[in-house]
Amino acid sequence: MDVMLQKDELTKVTFTPPLYKQRYHFVKQLVSEHKPKKVADLGCSECKLLWMLKFCNCIEVLVGVDISEEVMKEKMHTLSPLPVDYLQPSERSLTVVLYRGSVAHKDPCMLGFDMITCIELIEHLEANELETFPEVVFGFMSPTIIVISTPNSEFNPLLQTVTLFRHPDHKFEWNRAQFQNWAQEIAARYDYMVEFTGLGVPPPGKDVGFCTQIGVFVRKYLKHVEPNICEKHQDHVYKTVFKVVYPSLKEEKYLRNAVVNEVHRTAEIIARRLWNQRWSQYKKHYNDPVETEPQFQSHRCFRNYLEYLSVPEPDSASIQPFMNGNTAHIPLVKIFSFPKVKQLCGNYETLRRFVAGNIALSSDESAVVIVTDYEDDEQKDFADMS
Repeated sequence: MDVMLQKDELTKVTFTPPLYKQRYHFVKQLVSEHKPKKVADLGCSECKLLWMLKFCNCIEVLVGVDISEEVMKEKMHTLSPLPVDYLQPSERSLTVVLYRGSVAHKDPCMLGFDMITCIELIEHLEANELETFPEVVFGFMSPTIIVISTPNSEFNPLLQTVTLFRHPDHKFEWNRAQFQNWAQEIAARYDYMVEFTGLGVPPPGKDVGFCTQIGVFVRKYLKHVEPNICEKHQDHVYKTVFKVVYPSLKEEKYLRNAVVNEVHRTAEIIARRLWNQRWSQYKKHYNDPVETEPQFQSHRCFRNYLEYLSVPEPDSASIQPFMNGNTAHIPLVKIFSFPKVKQLCGNYETLRRFVAGNIALSSDESAVVIVTDYEDDEQKDFADMS
């Protein structure tokens, strides 16, 4: 990421892009690297990180938790599917859920996650909540990866607007040694490894560390989750504020629509090619009155020309499309040979099942039937020829 440090007249510093965006991109890069399927953001606030992560194709369950229901409700609409998500469903399934809850409380809905992020969260916790936090997140939730970011107090003198803390709701802000000692003690207690990094490089000559300090915790051993683990923790203390399931090709109703749309699109393309071939032949004859049959010398007789060139319908085993009058017959076998159709359907029988009753077919249901009514284009072409 291109990060530019800017100085103002007071030699204070700001960062471009803003640090909050850099933190979100840092998490997104970790997601791209580790490919977690279930991700939760604790202290999700306005859901900006969740909005960014919903576009990561590996994620199938995306959860946000915050103590303020009102703040989440202001922005939760950004997590809803768009019309294009229904028109072009993704191959993956995606469920997005927002909970009102505290990181000091255990709830079985937070079990089984691959990654949990706590971005600028711990400094907002009261002393008793901070004491409970490790057992809840590392002990109970116990995801494979935990990302924790927090302000580095050593950097504060370089920030123009900071007096004591960077935010009035902060209960504390640690220096590098305090954060690393806390993180290493927790990592050892719960069998995690931790690596430290950060965002926001100080000006040359200032040995104060990153503006934002980050600990990335990775569990040392795979933890087997019992199938009935939720039965052991029946008490649900989180409140569901928002839940949405995105349309997915894994659901048959969306897959069927996608197949029907793709088959219709493919059939139209082939039908148009057949029409254009016949139209090209007709224009060639039209421009050569010696070769043209008298009844076809008028540009208004193209449909008669189509009837004149019509061929008997071949048997159902044929894969070659053909025209009978102005009606194109495109065998399903031919359509199934197109990579996208084959990818969507998987097999030919699924194709037949999905298009039956949804697309006009021949009498033996072996071919898609398209009436090639392109008169407007035909008249325009003749106008251009005249």
